[in-house]
Amino acid sequence: MGFSAGAAFDEVFTSAGIEVLKIPPRSPRANAYAERWVRTIRSKVTDRMLITATRHLRAVLDEYAAHHNRHRPHRALSLRPPGCDDITMAPVTNQAAVRIRRREVLGGLIHECQRAA
Repeated sequence: MGFSAGAAFDEVFTSAGIEVLKIPPRSPRANAYAERWVRTIRSKVTDRMLITATRHLRAVLDEYAAHHNRHRPHRALSLRPPGCDDITMAPVTNQAAVRIRRREVLGGLIHECQRAA
């Protein structure tokens, strides 16, 4: 029995209590937000990794979703991640003293950078 990415995505959503509604194939205007999310996941993650099982796919999608929602800057939010309205950017006076910490996400596929304390 072969691995089907479409069935795995359906299983991930239904296990979270989300009803999966099928739209016509290759119709990005039918649901632009979902099509954009799928395109982003494919280009940033699944096209660059070998997914071995449904459990592996779930772990990868969970980790990417956490990165996307907690760390990735969003243009519509003035380059802040969603849910981080209380973060205020302190002015940097000495560029040489600023230390940056890099954290690898998805085994080094994505890097998150932040100021070190």
